[in-house]
Amino acid sequence: MVEEDKLKSIFEAANLAPSAGNLQAYQVYTVKEEAKRKALTKAAYDQKFITQAPICLVFCADPERSAERYGKRGSELYCVQDATIAGAFAMLAAADLGLATVWIGDFDEDKVREVIGAQSARPVAMFAVGYAAEEPQPTPRKAIEEIFHGDFPQTD
Repeated sequence: MVEEDKLKSIFEAANLAPSAGNLQAYQVYTVKEEAKRKALTKAAYDQKFITQAPICLVFCADPERSAERYGKRGSELYCVQDATIAGAFAMLAAADLGLATVWIGDFDEDKVREVIGAQSARPVAMFAVGYAAEEPQPTPRKAIEEIFHGDFPQTD
């Protein structure tokens, strides 16, 4: 299990994430109950690490909140960005606390919404949180030059 003080630190980090207009147009659902984690596993096409970890966090966009200020662009984009930025902050905090996480984006939104009981929120990312059972090898990454364009920092 993840200690409550560590979980609170993760929540505090997510809460500090920047958001469009500082609206924080997202909701986060914490799922500890095994039956619900199993249901999320099924909704995520049997990605078993959701059940294996003691906690799954579900980051949901709040389109209505964002639309109040930004209209269609807010409801379609800004709230999704808000939720994903908050999720990234939470993941970085978890890693800093010695926890392991995995980002889950492949799932049936309607089934996830049903499991967590969200009405109008749109699930955009989930991640399992816990202590790693093993140390995975780093995955290969693209060269910086393949991703970044324009002026590069000069090195000596």
